[in-house]
Amino acid sequence: MAPRSRPSQRQRRLGLEMRRLREAAGMTTEAAAKLLDVPRTNIPNMESGRSGVSSARVRALAFNYGCTDTGLVSALSDMAVSGKAGWWDQYHGHLPTGFLDVAELEHHAESIRFGLTVHLPGLLQTEAHARVVFGLALPQFDSVDVEARVQHRLDRQTAWFRRGTQSLEVVLHEAAVRMQFGGRSTAKEQLRRLLEVSEDDRAAIYVIPFHAGAFRGAGQSVTYFEESPHQLDTVALDTSLRAEFLSEPTQLAAYRAQLDSMKASSLGRRSSQEFIAGIERDM
Repeated sequence: MAPRSRPSQRQRRLGLEMRRLREAAGMTTEAAAKLLDVPRTNIPNMESGRSGVSSARVRALAFNYGCTDTGLVSALSDMAVSGKAGWWDQYHGHLPTGFLDVAELEHHAESIRFGLTVHLPGLLQTEAHARVVFGLALPQFDSVDVEARVQHRLDRQTAWFRRGTQSLEVVLHEAAVRMQFGGRSTAKEQLRRLLEVSEDDRAAIYVIPFHAGAFRGAGQSVTYFEESPHQLDTVALDTSLRAEFLSEPTQLAAYRAQLDSMKASSLGRRSSQEFIAGIERDM
């Protein structure tokens, strides 16, 4: 089978974790290939996500690498067999791969944490709000590209809330709550959407008010995908060009601490609901 030209984020992550296990064991790619009786080049291709690996081979390699973390091995084995097409694959060739990667990460995450200062999470945006956001992109998208992005965002929301077993924790700065994307009517509709979601037991929304002053993480848009075990968590940072995905243990710890700090600077859950309701009422 020819190597994949564009492995997904989770395919790359599986390969990365297998490389980490091999390197921790002090084993060369040549030695790992001999364990599987495959050409040496199969191991770099697997570790880059460019070629698949079976669940059985994941377990065999992990055993020979001396990995005793059964939870991690089971999770990696599951990742090896979870490559079947998801709903997001219908957008292949129509949207950048980062859009598909985010949808796939959402699908597998047990919970998601957001820390945002200007924008709102895509999972909570109304259709009108999302359309304005994509319409403001530079370079400017044509109408077909805008509509594809809006529909993908709506499909993400449908998929997320249909599952019913995951949780959301959203920390927003007051600036994000007050931004009137699309004007007063669209903004009021968006605030009502936030209030509606905040009543769901699975979703907690917190607001950092202007008077809280400086706080850690100001200026960044952070999405933290929590998996089991937590070694497989992923951070996505929004940039002007694309999403950047991080998974080094020190990076994960740093962004967990940042999100904890942002939450500590925010109003409580009920106070945040009242705060949002007050802005919507006065708008």
